[in-house]
Amino acid sequence: MAACEVCGNDYDLSFEVHAQGAVHTFDSFECAITKMAPVCEHCGCRIVGHGVDVNGRFCCCAHCAREMGATQIVDKVGAAM
Repeated sequence: MAACEVCGNDYDLSFEVHAQGAVHTFDSFECAITKMAPVCEHCGCRIVGHGVDVNGRFCCCAHCAREMGATQIVDKVGAAM
């Protein structure tokens, strides 16, 4: 068993995430996201998907990127059925 570095829960199904030369231990994806996911610089939500990089600033989506002044961001639109 290993203790989660976010909540301290000592859990038999904890897991490790290896990133940028460091090893982190978590008991849930929620705790891993809380610790490791970047935050959108426009709306403040955690970026769990790919996100958008606007000149080194992180956004969760094209809308937030445009709100921060990006002009070359394009939303993907589903094909007509």
